[in-house]
Amino acid sequence: MSKLWGGRFTKPTDRLVEEYTASINFDKALAEEDIQGSLAHVAMLGKCGIIPQADADTIAEGLLKVLHKIEAGEVEFSVSDEDIHMNIEKHLIQEVGPVGGKLHTGRSRNDQVATDMHLYLRGRVVELTGLVQAVQQALIDQAKQHTGTIVPGYTHLQRAQPILFAHHLLAYVSMFQRDAERLMDSYKRINVLPLGAGALAGTTFPIDRHFVAEQLGFDGVYENSLDAVSDRDFILEFLSGASILMMHMSRLCEELVLWSSTEFGFVELDDAFCTGSSIMPQKKNPDVAELVRGKTGRVYGNLMGLLTVLKSLPLAYNKDMQEDKEGMFDTVATLDGALRLFAPMIATMQVRTGRMREAVNKDFSNATDIADFLVGKGLPFRDAHEVIGKTVLYCIENGKYLLDLSLDEFKSFSDLFDEKIYDVLQPENVVNARNVYGGTATVQVEAAIGRAQQTLELTTEWLDGRL
Repeated sequence: MSKLWGGRFTKPTDRLVEEYTASINFDKALAEEDIQGSLAHVAMLGKCGIIPQADADTIAEGLLKVLHKIEAGEVEFSVSDEDIHMNIEKHLIQEVGPVGGKLHTGRSRNDQVATDMHLYLRGRVVELTGLVQAVQQALIDQAKQHTGTIVPGYTHLQRAQPILFAHHLLAYVSMFQRDAERLMDSYKRINVLPLGAGALAGTTFPIDRHFVAEQLGFDGVYENSLDAVSDRDFILEFLSGASILMMHMSRLCEELVLWSSTEFGFVELDDAFCTGSSIMPQKKNPDVAELVRGKTGRVYGNLMGLLTVLKSLPLAYNKDMQEDKEGMFDTVATLDGALRLFAPMIATMQVRTGRMREAVNKDFSNATDIADFLVGKGLPFRDAHEVIGKTVLYCIENGKYLLDLSLDEFKSFSDLFDEKIYDVLQPENVVNARNVYGGTATVQVEAAIGRAQQTLELTTEWLDGRL
């Protein structure tokens, strides 16, 4: 068969040009969406009387046959047919004859491919939001078990103040909630129909774009035909949100790598999510966490790649925009794989509460509370800060921790100290003293867990409305 657009040309396309410009090797992933969009389009053509209803029915039956063959692995896609749209149209014509050529009436590959990507990304955003929710649930479930587990809190990777381990985990629940909200919000801009914009200016046929939108479940249609075929903001927005999501996962992965090391020993990841060494039999490597951390870079790269492709393009469609798909597909696959592993990895993680408590007992993370104690006695904070600095230095030089000091030793730094200082310095009291909304006190963390669970229920409602 000659090319569907070949009427204007006097010689065949060079083989190297065919291979270089073809997109079928990656846009075949849009086969289902392409046929889905075509079914709605041909239904509209028949409804509007643009083609006879009998032809529309024949084309629809042919499209379903092609889809079944694709799903059964019986269709071979050809580079000479360039892309998924022309491959499917060729197979359609082989299936139903010349009437299949009427399918493309009133549309262009420009608005067709944009529609395919809207359909594809719409489904993936819903799936990924559900996977993010599963990660959040795994974190919440772990947090519920550790509302009494105290761990050092860090700044600059130096021990700062003791906190509940549940509080630490809930920080990531909040991060992932923002990620889920970004995905859900992006759905509004994904769920807009570009079909009917034609190549760039619309079409002379009396099409009904709103009917097609209703058939495909879109909330509306693009207002401007030029914008409809040239817009890739919805992909950029997805890639941006995906990059932030991967960054959050990478941060947690870094902590899992640290926590599972011999130096920390705070957690042990399940054997199912670790690998060994080919030469060192004692090794248990957190490879999943490390690989998620590493794959974050490729998601960033996909975002920067598409931003760069689009930055100088004049309206409307340009062949450069063929480069919008591979990065999108790769990012979806990268996120999907990481999130599916993340939830069970967190759920099966063993927390070494004894090691965490040992770490809390052997540091100076309760020093701030001594300063607060002295401030409560009337000493200006800056003076209290200096007193505690000297106290900590004394402890370091003498191999002691703050709770090891006698009252006389405390009083050598300030007469304001009394027996109550020992209660102040107990890790449980240090933690529960932060009894403010969003703080690490047990009562606040338990309330935060309840709020987080309620928020996940709202996400479930959103997902149920779109699945």
